[in-house]
Amino acid sequence: MIDEKDIRILKVLLEDSRLSFRQIAKRTGLAVSTVVSRVRRLEESGIIKKYTVEIDYEKLGYSLPVIIDVRVSKGKLFEVEREIARHPNVLAVYDITGDFDVAVLAVFKTRRELDAFVKMLQRMEYVERTHTKIILNIIKDERELPIG
Repeated sequence: MIDEKDIRILKVLLEDSRLSFRQIAKRTGLAVSTVVSRVRRLEESGIIKKYTVEIDYEKLGYSLPVIIDVRVSKGKLFEVEREIARHPNVLAVYDITGDFDVAVLAVFKTRRELDAFVKMLQRMEYVERTHTKIILNIIKDERELPIG
């Protein structure tokens, strides 16, 4: 299990995962050797899964974020999900409950790109139906829960 020291380290890493062990130690008040060993343990246990960067897609021209629900037939959910996940505009693919089986989060530069993607989905074998929702405003986009 993790303790208060681990939580302090994780909070610092959530703010900026590029920090050196020395910088993390300074911000947490822990020894550098303690930070190194605890970060390694958090990585080995799978609590820290990867280090990443947060991108402002709109500044890169991807001003059309969407959520697309997909209904899949004949028990081919994982096959369809894996194929959708390979598309470069797709940010996330989720199994969901309800009227649809899959939720896809994707970003596009133009309506034409979105249109082509939706039509590609609808042509996929085992895709019965799609429902596209354009995201007008993003109020909160935090995929990490606050810890501690």
